[in-house]
Amino acid sequence: MSMDQQVSEQQAEAEQWSAEQVLAWAARQFGKSASLASSLGAEDMVLIDLASRIGSPFPIFTLDTDFLFPETYALITTIEQKYRVNLERLRPRLSPQEQAQQFGDALWQRQPDRCCSIRKVEPLKERLSSASAWITGIRREQSVTRASARKLEWDAKFGLVKLNPLADWSEGQVWAYLRSNNVPYNPLHDHHYPSIGCTPCTRAVKPGEDARAGRWSGFAKTECGLHRDATTPQEISANQAE
Repeated sequence: MSMDQQVSEQQAEAEQWSAEQVLAWAARQFGKSASLASSLGAEDMVLIDLASRIGSPFPIFTLDTDFLFPETYALITTIEQKYRVNLERLRPRLSPQEQAQQFGDALWQRQPDRCCSIRKVEPLKERLSSASAWITGIRREQSVTRASARKLEWDAKFGLVKLNPLADWSEGQVWAYLRSNNVPYNPLHDHHYPSIGCTPCTRAVKPGEDARAGRWSGFAKTECGLHRDATTPQEISANQAE
């Protein structure tokens, strides 16, 4: 039985698993060939802490776009010291200067999809080419584009298993876990930044706004492309521009 068929058969059952059970299944099934992809958001900090508690062998990586907030870089150091892990930083093939020379200054202001493709999607695609599964902090209530996320999925875009252990968690559950377990998190969350990405494309969220309204403000864009199917209009547009 192929892995995508196995995922299809176990998908309904996996919806009944706790986050710990999803991680334990991944550890048994894939070991070090599964990777925990961390954007260093609140959900990802929950996953890192849970993984440490079950003694999982997952490598942890993050996408270092060269445009992260100082608070985010400081959190990387905290994670490595507290959990005694080496957090792998994926870097784009183009430096900010090389990108500006090739595509012009502030590409994110003119073609945010292309910028995300260069600085996030391409490094992730290369990293996942050697993995069997990736674990993410996606939650269904985060946005409309994530509302259908399952705890266990087959990701046809990257050709591997995708696990979303916190898919059914609420924001309240995330923060209750962080606080009750003294888990470190990005201090920007305390200043109205529910979702934190690159400095040019992230702002604080105003009262009443969607949690992801602070990402790519002014654009009809709420995802960087990591969690979109290649058949969506935004992704097609980005691919055609390359």
